[in-house]
This record gives sequence, C-alpha cells and structure tokens, in this order.
Amino acid sequence: MKRRQLLLATAATTATVALPLAVRAQAAWPAKSMRIVVPFTPGGTTDFVTRLVATEVSKSLGQTIVVENKPGAGTVIGVDHVAKSAPDGYTFVTVANSFCVNATLIKKLPYDTRKDLRPVALMGLSEHVLSTHPESGIKTVADIAAQAKAGKKLSYASFGNGTSAHLAGEMLKTQLGIDIVHVPYKGQAPALADLLGGQVSIMFGNWPEFRNHVQSGKLVAVGMATAKRSIYAPDIPTLTEQKLAVESNSWNGLLAPAGVPDEIIQRMNTAVAAAMKAPALVEAFQKGGIAAKTGTSAQFAEYIDSEIVRYAEVIRKADITAG
Repeated sequence: MKRRQLLLATAATTATVALPLAVRAQAAWPAKSMRIVVPFTPGGTTDFVTRLVATEVSKSLGQTIVVENKPGAGTVIGVDHVAKSAPDGYTFVTVANSFCVNATLIKKLPYDTRKDLRPVALMGLSEHVLSTHPESGIKTVADIAAQAKAGKKLSYASFGNGTSAHLAGEMLKTQLGIDIVHVPYKGQAPALADLLGGQVSIMFGNWPEFRNHVQSGKLVAVGMATAKRSIYAPDIPTLTEQKLAVESNSWNGLLAPAGVPDEIIQRMNTAVAAAMKAPALVEAFQKGGIAAKTGTSAQFAEYIDSEIVRYAEVIRKADITAG
C-alpha cells in the first residue's frame, strides 16, 4: 500500500513538474535569435517590407531577427526551406501572391500549401503599375496592341514564374489578343534593372520601386493596375480606363512551419500588428506607397484561401503554365 502511494505521488509530482516546464518553454519564447526567410532577391518590396517589420518586431520581442534571402523557382525554394524547418517558432518566411499562385500553377510542389505552413500575419500591399522604357514608343495600352499587331517583338518581365506580375502579363496578352514573350527573373530588382536598360519592353511592378523612376522620366507609366485611381499616383490613368480589365498588386504576409504552437503564432501576430503602428514603419510605408495590412492569423488564412481560388480562375482562363 505504501509502495503504491509512493508511486502515485511520484507520478503526480512528475506530471506537475512536466506541465509547467512545457508552459515555461513557450512563455520564454523567444529565448534566442530568430530568422525570417525572404524567397526573393534583395531590393524588392518583399525584402523592404520584411526588414522594416523585422526591425520593429525585434525591438518588441527583445531578440535579434536575421532576414535571409533565398530566391529561386518562383519562391518555392525559400518557402520549402521553411516548411521543412523545425516548428519551434524561430524560423518564418515572408510570402507574396506567388505562394497562392503556385498552389495551382505548379503541379508537384515539394510542400503542401495548406498543411505544411501556418499563416501568421498579413503585413503590406503594394499596387502595381505597368511601365515601359521611354524609347519603346509606348505610352498607352493601345500602343502595346498596335506594336504587337504590327509585328514588333515585345517582351514583358516578371519577378519569376507564378508571381503576380507574371499573371498580370498573361492577362494582358489574353485580353489584347497579342503575343508577348515572358522573361522571368529571380525577383523584382533584376527585372527592373533590365526594364530600365531597355532589355525588356514592359513590366508590371510595385509602385514603391517604380515611383522615382517614373517621376524622373527614366520610365513611362502606361497605367496603374487598379480598379480606380491610386491615392499614391492620382495623375496616372488606370488600365481600367484604357479598357484593360487587369488588376494586380503584391501583398506580403508571414508564415511559420506547421506545428508551431498556437501561443507563439498569436504572440508573433500581436508583435507584427504592433510593428505596423511604429512611427518609423508608418512613415516608411507612407513614403513608399505601401498600404499596411493587419488582422488575425485566422483572417490571413481566409485571405490566402480566397487568393488561391482567385488565381486558380485566372490561370484557367488565361491557360497559364509554369514554363
């Protein structure tokens, strides 16, 4: 009897000690430096947004956050790396529209879009502008159609296969009934460099990176890919005004590997939401023409689902392939 009581007492003590240890492990998070992977090259909007948010989140959580660029394969390389990382709350990835596009466009992804990653928080959104080099002779959508139908070989750059800029270019081709060669890059920065150099004809890109080039005359803005005139560029006509029904943007959000505890997801979401109100970030977003986006992790999950459905329809209608 005494032995049984001793065993029961020992088991109870072990359980009592084990539970607080598990709780304390999460409560102590983060106990070391963290990492956010950006699946694009440095210099683009995703990289810019991630580094701004990481700086503010680092301050509030009291730990260093290292931003690491892992571009390639339309963001699949970087996303897959995080999907296969330990679910301990120390590795995250910033994704964009391509994350939702790839769910339909790429038949054999190395990760399951919905099962292998957890939405944490939506962060920012940048409107797209369709631009060209000043010497292209293009100023309007009608000019693009006229040149193509006259036999001129045109090309359009994108951030990579499956990115929002890729889909926007394919929608343009379909609606105008013309052929334009798609030239994918490993991010917006190298694509923009070739557009500025005249190596490609046109490109859909994030207004924050294109604004100074448009204002300086190094690029010509054909139109904003928005339903109505942008508050960031009210003097530039929309593509809708030019009878081209193409709306395009780049959003950024944070994901974690599946298996990361709910408490950590919630705390990271709260830290990101607080970062969006930091004066330095607010000022940088306003100057850059980036709209701050916040919400719960559940709301971001719903947004991702809706984007997957929306892009699947675009891919089907435009008969877009990953090649």
